[in-house]
Amino acid sequence: MAQIEHSGVVERIAGDTVYVKITSSSACGTCRARQACGLAEAQEKIVAVRTREAAAFAAGEAVMVGVRRSAGAAAVVLAYVGALAVLLAVLFAGIGLLGWSEGVSALAALAGVALYYGAMGLFRRRIEHTIQFTITKI
Repeated sequence: MAQIEHSGVVERIAGDTVYVKITSSSACGTCRARQACGLAEAQEKIVAVRTREAAAFAAGEAVMVGVRRSAGAAAVVLAYVGALAVLLAVLFAGIGLLGWSEGVSALAALAGVALYYGAMGLFRRRIEHTIQFTITKI
């Protein structure tokens, strides 16, 4: 099973959860000319990894955090493709089927996307169980 891995540093441990700080950089983040062009983006993110071995990790320790490729693809589908599908469905239904103006249909489509993300928030715990991270010491 293929995994996507990223290195990070343990920030803290709480119960059975290890909080790891990773630095996510854009494609140009590793370019040598990034200082001169100013386009490179690097963001620090905290990833919560639930594991039975949480007590074996210590704050400041270097680790690798991984997720199955299929789980990463599922996250992208839920976060972006699903929202786009809702947006387009409501937009075209409003214009084509209901005869609304473009402006009203666009507002309804944005409201539909807001409802979609609201529903995602309500089902967050269930979704989190399908996307499981792994953690290993470096």
